[in-house]
Amino acid sequence: MPKKYNIPIKNVPPRNFPVGKFSTIEFREDCAGSCRNCVKKKCIYNIFDENYSHMRSMKAPEYIYQCYSCFRCVQECTKGIFSRVINPEYSSLGDELWTPQVITITWRQAHTGAIPVSGAGYRGPFTGEGFDGIWTDMSEIVRPTRDGIHGREYINTSIEVSRRPQGLKFNKDMSLDGDLPPIVEIPLPILFKQPDHGVLTDDVICSMASAANQLGTMMIIDPDVITQAVSPYLKSLVPRLTRENHRNYQTLIQDVPMVELSYEKGIEKEFAELRKINPELCICVSIPLEANAVAIASEMAAFEVDTLHFYGTDQGKEKVTDNPRFLKDVIQDIHLELVDKALRQKVNLVFSGGIALSEHVTKSVICGADGVVIGRSLLIAMECRLCYRCNKDIACPAKLEEVDPDFGSARIINLMAAWRNQMLEMMGAMGIKEVRRLRGEMGRSMWFEDLEKEIFGSIFKQ
Repeated sequence: MPKKYNIPIKNVPPRNFPVGKFSTIEFREDCAGSCRNCVKKKCIYNIFDENYSHMRSMKAPEYIYQCYSCFRCVQECTKGIFSRVINPEYSSLGDELWTPQVITITWRQAHTGAIPVSGAGYRGPFTGEGFDGIWTDMSEIVRPTRDGIHGREYINTSIEVSRRPQGLKFNKDMSLDGDLPPIVEIPLPILFKQPDHGVLTDDVICSMASAANQLGTMMIIDPDVITQAVSPYLKSLVPRLTRENHRNYQTLIQDVPMVELSYEKGIEKEFAELRKINPELCICVSIPLEANAVAIASEMAAFEVDTLHFYGTDQGKEKVTDNPRFLKDVIQDIHLELVDKALRQKVNLVFSGGIALSEHVTKSVICGADGVVIGRSLLIAMECRLCYRCNKDIACPAKLEEVDPDFGSARIINLMAAWRNQMLEMMGAMGIKEVRRLRGEMGRSMWFEDLEKEIFGSIFKQ
């Protein structure tokens, strides 16, 4: 067996006390104070000791909302002095897609590297918009095959970011006719990108680049932020260039494995010039996820491009359209269009925008993506609250400008370990041991809107 890919994790406690959702409030005047088996001592999450330790270190009073809602203390206290409350600050985190729950789950995964578990169980709806309208195949959990879910340690999550040869030619002596293009693989179907907003100091960027380097993946980055501190990670960086400025970065192009060019008409004319500078270079073209994205994908896939990167909105939708579709629908359209034109095997497709949870990665691959690109989640791993105060030049409550690169990179690595383990569980439950085999396997999923039409369409005729 080949050596399996493993992401080492370590406990990386937060620098700031997290904004929790729930807390238990004590009515201490009713406390007997003499219980030998006080429920505070029996808290399996050790919340009471952590809260008291935090309060002793504070200079001013502060409410503590860090509870996993298992209700053990509420149910077992003989005096009934506990009740549960909700933190109003929690409700103000994030936005419609990047909800408070998504943010706090990301914090917890970055802290522990473990798959998040809630003592109160899942309390949300079973369907929703976007990726929440897709359910995945879990048949191998109840009907495991010989390997089944127990073979999860050998599930391969690697993808290619280099173009694929469409065939081999041989000389009469059976030697290979011509040179093969370089093969570049990353061990995760996840690439990083420099976030579009936030506190982006040298240390924050360095944290992301270092994590990408340690994980073996790549990070898309503006060339003007590649400082001396970031330069040790050049082999993991993908400079974001344009047709106008790429000639200013010839030395940089020689040192990196891949570049990303912004799409414009005729951009394919620059490919040969770039490969003269670096023959092993992989070329990615970034395309806005707009109404004409499908047509552009067909156009670019016919040329010698390695990867196409489609940028959606932070809410996981199309850009510049009155009725934007969700990422899952556009991924499916682009993938099927390239399949119909016999171009899909030649080029890699990656998508960014609205990828907030591990399940979004797996569902994107099911829809037809090779991989995804994330940026916001990297900031959240370093305790960003998505409060957007930085956009108004107001001080960051998480003090991201003080992040140490070792702390930041360790938190991102933990997050990716938790995400990958969730991917392994989902793929194991489907009986799939190769993420590339999952690409476009829409039969491994159920879509709520399709089921709704099938069940109720004949009744309501709509």
